[in-house]
Amino acid sequence: MNGKQVAILAPTTVLALQHYQTFSERLAGFLPTVDLVCRFRSPKEQRLTLQKVRAGQVDILIGTHSILNSKVAFKNLGLLIIDEEQRFGVKQKEKIRSLSAGVDILAMSATPIPRTLHMSLVSARDMSLITTPPADRFPVQTYVIEDDDAIIAEAMRREIRRGGQIYFICNRIDMIDSMSERLMNLVPEAKIRTAHGRQSDIFLENVMADFYEGKFNVLLSTTIVENGLDVPNANTIIIYDADNFGLSQLYQMRGRVGRSHKPAFAYFVHRAMKVLSETAEKRLHAMKEFARLGAGFKIAMRDLEIRGAGNLLGAQQHGHIESVGFEMYRQLLEEAVAKLQNRSPEKIEPEPEIFISVEAYIDDKYISDSGNKIEIYRRLSVVRDDAEIKDIFVELTDRFGKPTEPVKNLLRIARIKCLAKKIGVKTLRQNNFRLEISFGASAKISPVGYNELKKIFKNRFKEFKNSRDIFIDLQTKKDILKTLTDVLKNLSR
Repeated sequence: MNGKQVAILAPTTVLALQHYQTFSERLAGFLPTVDLVCRFRSPKEQRLTLQKVRAGQVDILIGTHSILNSKVAFKNLGLLIIDEEQRFGVKQKEKIRSLSAGVDILAMSATPIPRTLHMSLVSARDMSLITTPPADRFPVQTYVIEDDDAIIAEAMRREIRRGGQIYFICNRIDMIDSMSERLMNLVPEAKIRTAHGRQSDIFLENVMADFYEGKFNVLLSTTIVENGLDVPNANTIIIYDADNFGLSQLYQMRGRVGRSHKPAFAYFVHRAMKVLSETAEKRLHAMKEFARLGAGFKIAMRDLEIRGAGNLLGAQQHGHIESVGFEMYRQLLEEAVAKLQNRSPEKIEPEPEIFISVEAYIDDKYISDSGNKIEIYRRLSVVRDDAEIKDIFVELTDRFGKPTEPVKNLLRIARIKCLAKKIGVKTLRQNNFRLEISFGASAKISPVGYNELKKIFKNRFKEFKNSRDIFIDLQTKKDILKTLTDVLKNLSR
């Protein structure tokens, strides 16, 4: 309404077409004019559209990568919206930046790539989260299964019986025909059609339109349906060889179902007797773990954990910053961002040092794999509050069973470290039957809690006026972690 133009960039032709239909319907009867450039339009139609864009007669232009073409010239571009941002490479994003100096950019994604997510977390970008699902939506029920004819046939029959439709994802074009034959033998009543990138544009458009209109009930396709397709009647998805896909791909494909008031089902299928790689197992476990509505942000965070943050100044979209270490890299980056924003960087409090005589480690009996151990140790080293520790406890119980005593102690010490950091404790030391607590210069101690400790321990509580230390004499070494937790809770209340 301010006389500016809007460009909407989508990764696939099918999604661009769907956006065009939605925008045209919603803006019918209002002032803005909407147009489309993509391969479904003839060259003549596209030339005419681009002439209108140059003349300022198109307010909202929707298209695929063709919008980035040097032939596309806007009269007065004000806003660029990038849908499914994770599908665009770093070089494409650099091109977008060169085309859009002074233009506002809104990048949308259910699962941002690690590099983009990290840019948001360190304030190089603003981030908004939509965490409220539409009304009457159910979480997609998610299953990770071995390839099994009986389970696949039953899943398909159940959806067909309730009048629904099914996506079956098989990402190898050379396998699609044999898979189609297999599904026909398993479920003869199914009406199956295939879709993949080697088919002509017109054929693909017709298949998608027929599926949307419910003319057949099983769409056997490659990942071309990954982005944005909105078919409310399709509520079962079966993904074959799911262990070969990335985390955001799996989440995006699962997002094709559950778009109505009906319960939806997602089956991640891997070959029978196949030994999954550790990374593939983590991905499938994350999909099962984050099945609730609006879990895309958590999925993206787990992807950041698994793959690393990537290089913000180069073309690498993921990977670990090996030269200086991730924490140091993050700190340097935060300082640089704060300087550019004319604000002083947030002061990072030093970690409290804890010396307690208890067995606190991940024993081989509980987790034998060294990679899994390192992952848990790393996550515990950066926890910030009780909620994160509880999440790790729940995950450990789910993945490896009830934690052993040394693992429980490790979690308790992580909690103690969080409490100690909150107060500003410099050192916690157990010296035989004595607890020694040393505070930093900026410690925040509750006077009420401090006096309460004096009452509880009486003459066993010793303080020194000329130093920032307190000593507590213990009657027993048993339950020392509980005693220490209670002491810190009092000091922080």
